[in-house]
Amino acid sequence: MAKWLRGLRSAAEVADFPAYSFGRSIRCLHQYETIQAIPREATGRRVSARDRTIGRIPAVVFPQSLLDTEASKRGASRKQMLTTDRKQIKSILESVGLPFFCSTTFKLQIRAGQGSSTLVESGRVLPLKIHRDESGKILNLVFVWAEDGEQLKVDVPLVFKGLDHSPGLKKGGNLKSIRSSVKLVGLAEHIPSKIEVDVSKLDIEDKVLMQEVVFHPSLKLLSKDETAPVCKIVATSPVKESEAVQA
Repeated sequence: MAKWLRGLRSAAEVADFPAYSFGRSIRCLHQYETIQAIPREATGRRVSARDRTIGRIPAVVFPQSLLDTEASKRGASRKQMLTTDRKQIKSILESVGLPFFCSTTFKLQIRAGQGSSTLVESGRVLPLKIHRDESGKILNLVFVWAEDGEQLKVDVPLVFKGLDHSPGLKKGGNLKSIRSSVKLVGLAEHIPSKIEVDVSKLDIEDKVLMQEVVFHPSLKLLSKDETAPVCKIVATSPVKESEAVQA
C-alpha cells in the first residue's frame, strides 16, 4: 500500500507544473467567458415568467457571507437582482460542462439595460445554484461574488485519471467511485473547477482517501472524516457455477 501511495501524483505533477498552480490553471481556461446581465426593476412570479418568455433568465448575485447563520459574520450587502441571456447561459453550460459550472468562476458585467453600453457593475462570480422545472428548463440562477480574497465554500467535482494504467483495472477490477466531489473552503482565486485524482498506481482493494486528494495548500477540506475513501478498485464478482453452466 505504501508503495502505490508514494507513486500517487496529482494531475498537476504529471503535467510538470506545481500543484498550487493547478486550480488557477483550470480557472484560467474559462476567463474568456463573461456573463452579460441587466438589472431587474421588479420581481415576482409574473415578472419572472414574462422575462423567460423573452429569452431572459432571472438571477441574483450576493456575497456568500449573507448565507452565514451568524449575523456578525455577514458582510455588507452587495445584492443585485438580474436577468441573463438564456442563449448565452446555455452556450456556457455546453462549453464548461454542467458538472463544473458551479465550481467555475466567471466574469460578470451588469449593463444598464438590454443593448446598453453603460456598465453598472462588474466582477467575478461563482454559480451557486441552478433552479430548473420538471422538463429541465432553467428557471433561475443564483451567483455569489467571487473576487480575489473572498472566502468561499464550494463543492469541487472529482475526475479520475490514469485508468488505462491501473494494475487493478488491468486485472479485471472495477473503479468504484465513492465520492463525486469534495467540499472546500478558501480564497476564490485558488478554487479549481475540478480536481483530478490519479488512480494509475492502484491495485485491487487499493483506495484513495479524502486526505490524499491534492489541492491548493490555502484551501481547507470540509469533511468530518478525512480518512474516508473517495474511490476504490474492487474485484469483479466471480461468476457463479450455475450462471457459468447457463452461459
